Amino acid sequence: MSLPRVQSRSGTNADVEAAAPKVHVVTFGCQMNKYDSLLVEGRFQRHGYRIVGEADDADVLLFNTCSVRDHAEERVFSWIGELKRRKETRPELVIGVLGCMAQRVGEEIFRRAGHVDLVVGTRAFHNLPEMVAELRQRRANGLAPKKARVIALSLGEQPDDDREGEPYTGGRLGYLAVMRGCDLNCTFCVVPKTRGRVLSRPLDELEAEARWMVAQGAQVITLLGQTINSYGEELAAPGPNEPKHLGRQGRPSLADVLYRLQAIDGLVRIRMITGHAAYVTPALARAIAECSKVDRFFPLPVQSGSDRILRAMKRGYTTELYRDRLTMLRDAVPDIELGTDWIVGFPGETDEDFEASERWLAEQAYVQNYVFKYSPRPDTHAGEALVDDVPEAIKTERNQRLLRAAERTQLLRLQGWIGKSVQAFVEGKNERGLLVARSFHNLPISFAGEDTSIGTVLELEPTDATSFGLFAKKV
Repeated sequence: MSLPRVQSRSGTNADVEAAAPKVHVVTFGCQMNKYDSLLVEGRFQRHGYRIVGEADDADVLLFNTCSVRDHAEERVFSWIGELKRRKETRPELVIGVLGCMAQRVGEEIFRRAGHVDLVVGTRAFHNLPEMVAELRQRRANGLAPKKARVIALSLGEQPDDDREGEPYTGGRLGYLAVMRGCDLNCTFCVVPKTRGRVLSRPLDELEAEARWMVAQGAQVITLLGQTINSYGEELAAPGPNEPKHLGRQGRPSLADVLYRLQAIDGLVRIRMITGHAAYVTPALARAIAECSKVDRFFPLPVQSGSDRILRAMKRGYTTELYRDRLTMLRDAVPDIELGTDWIVGFPGETDEDFEASERWLAEQAYVQNYVFKYSPRPDTHAGEALVDDVPEAIKTERNQRLLRAAERTQLLRLQGWIGKSVQAFVEGKNERGLLVARSFHNLPISFAGEDTSIGTVLELEPTDATSFGLFAKKV
């Protein structure tokens, strides 16, 4: 059986004895999950475990899961199902399911996959090594496998994100969660159910972790949050000597985070995922303009160009408010590039609603578009209270139409960079032997060059474009 090799990390400490217990983490889904998997690996390393790159070598095999779409959960059940025979031949193997799917379905995982030992939600994973030890102690005490299981699904605590003292395995491109959870309750989204209410991390803690990451070799840090520009909404107001960048009621804001990280020597670029129109402020726009390390790119999902559908989605803005926020960003940063997400086939979406999305896409000329067909999810208002009344064939046709429109728009936007000089951070090499970089506007660029350029900033001149990136030459 071949398990997916998704976002796993190989151990880097050559001094770890071969006898040390071995753990392998398989990650599905978003960047926040990738960050959480790094935290999980760090916790195990702190407890003497060795991280291995192959599932077959592991004594503890963990799946960090996603619940955004049904097929993501079914993929996990499929992979776990294939482990049943391995568990029969290696009963000492510990199999755990973590993350959003674990949080959403809980004990159903045990019912569908009786050979799973651990089910751990999105805010309990920092105690995983202790849970594995408890599980093994229960087994040693003679408990049957089903009675030895461990389940932890509390959403009432902030995960311990302290990574100091752990080996850093993130490489040049690091992730930093500035907050967890979401309070918006969009009708299509399961995230509030699986990740809980918003908990923002203190500014000092974020700065300390960023400095630690840079000291360990990170050059680019991507800040993570479900609605990242709502950072600080629930934090206490800062003291009299702390800067205030128009955070609501004097609280720290994402702008404060950007200014703090801007001052870190050795940090080359700062990126962000993902924004929300209701929380775009003049202070945030000004910080993007003033902080030279912050990418001139902002992801701002719109989901639909129809106000009627936006109300049904409970997105918290109208097209007028969203347009106002785009203007705010573009006035402060005239060369900013924008990305967005779309959902087609939402309950009640008419031809007129969809055509409004097509017009909006053409008008705003996003450089990056992610287009998804609506699918009802359990534990969401839309999935449980709205009729999924758009036929699948129409969803598919609208999805393809909007994708084609997005590709045309992206191509035109990217062609506008041809012949200009751009700065880009070189991230690595692709399967075709070309170097791959991201410009300071988050544009993917491929070019011929030497491996010694990896990890440096180069000046490049784009010479050609596709809908998804640029080809360039060194200046």
